Amino acid sequence: MNDYSNRFTNRVEDYVKYRPSYPRAVINMLTAECDLRSDSVIADVGSGTGILSELFLRHGQTVFGIEPNEEMRAAAERLLAGYSNFQSVAGNAEATTLAAASVDFVTAGQAFHWFDQQQTRWEFARILQPAGWTVLLWNERRLDSTPFLRAYEELLLEFGTDYEQVRHENIEKDIAPFFAPDEFKLETFKNLQQFDFAGLRGRLLSSSYTPPPTDPRHAPMLGRLREIFSQHQHNESVIVEYDTKVYYGHLRPSAD
Repeated sequence: MNDYSNRFTNRVEDYVKYRPSYPRAVINMLTAECDLRSDSVIADVGSGTGILSELFLRHGQTVFGIEPNEEMRAAAERLLAGYSNFQSVAGNAEATTLAAASVDFVTAGQAFHWFDQQQTRWEFARILQPAGWTVLLWNERRLDSTPFLRAYEELLLEFGTDYEQVRHENIEKDIAPFFAPDEFKLETFKNLQQFDFAGLRGRLLSSSYTPPPTDPRHAPMLGRLREIFSQHQHNESVIVEYDTKVYYGHLRPSAD
């Protein structure tokens, strides 16, 4: 995980096209619970192709997209070029390059599990305003709510390279220590995507733990995906269900 910034270099196109966004309800919740305003300044850390950044940009917030991967960052710059309130930054969670006490929110979408948590905590606390908020969120795919999702999970367990090591559920035990000694809150929202086979294939290949085309497991994995789709499709589509989990709270200037 130390070289997380390069895991998605060859998956940018599929990531842009097939990764889910986040529900509008996230904005509503942060507005009600954390006083998110149209003039709030946000550091979106591990911003990737800008999926989470755009959620805030649409509602007027200024967003610094902090992304270490050059290809992912370039995709965000291209996709978000129409937003004057977006600034792309070549940085990472442990060294954002932003000034101290310069942002109202630090967010990390689909990225927290890649960070060095001790260094990241110090850096988040450094760049936040004293009353600022840290928001960690991701779309957690449901594993067994439908026969299709159970079959898809079995595929990942069979063919994934390091799937069991990097899944989001593994990091949840680290949330409380990250915010300690303060408390955090959790809100969960429903989310989903509907795919034809091409979309499902792209969604699968956007994941960093799936074998690349040079791997001998790649073709058998896609063959199995076709079988699963054929068995579970309805009107030539399947539904991927998610729980969007949002952890939010304050960080004290020191972890001590």
